[in-house]
Amino acid sequence: MRNHWITRSETAADIPAVREINLAAFPTAEEADLVDALRADPAAWIDGLSVVAAAEDGHLVGHALLTRCHIGDAPALCLAPCAVRPEQQKQGAGSAAIRAALAAAEAMGEHHVVVLGHADYYPRFGFGRASAHGIGLTIDVPDEALMALTLDAAHPLPGGTVRYAAPFGI
Repeated sequence: MRNHWITRSETAADIPAVREINLAAFPTAEEADLVDALRADPAAWIDGLSVVAAAEDGHLVGHALLTRCHIGDAPALCLAPCAVRPEQQKQGAGSAAIRAALAAAEAMGEHHVVVLGHADYYPRFGFGRASAHGIGLTIDVPDEALMALTLDAAHPLPGGTVRYAAPFGI
């Protein structure tokens, strides 16, 4: 595993590279298109919470995105998508981008994050089964796939249904 990745917030100059990362990491353009749609949605996009991971030479290899969602009526963040160029996967770039995005969200005073993903990957960042907190979705997903995290123990996770930003179509 590579030990050092440079993480930072996305800049306007990074937009084409972020799209290329998502196109390379996924079998269709769906996630890349989702990032573009979220970037264009002022109700979803939060400057500073689209984080890139770069190699020491500055080449962008990973991306993690947090956008606005709600758990019931409580504001929260959705972690999705997360992507790493295939040739750099399993070297820590994705983890570095996710950790940096979560740290940026915490620094901004955000409290809650949800993710719909692999139950064997996201717990390393502190995510746990959302249903244990009374959090659910309007669509059927495996119970272990919907996870939630509080960034501040003084603000426990609220219960309720997750309402994603419009571009997610959920």
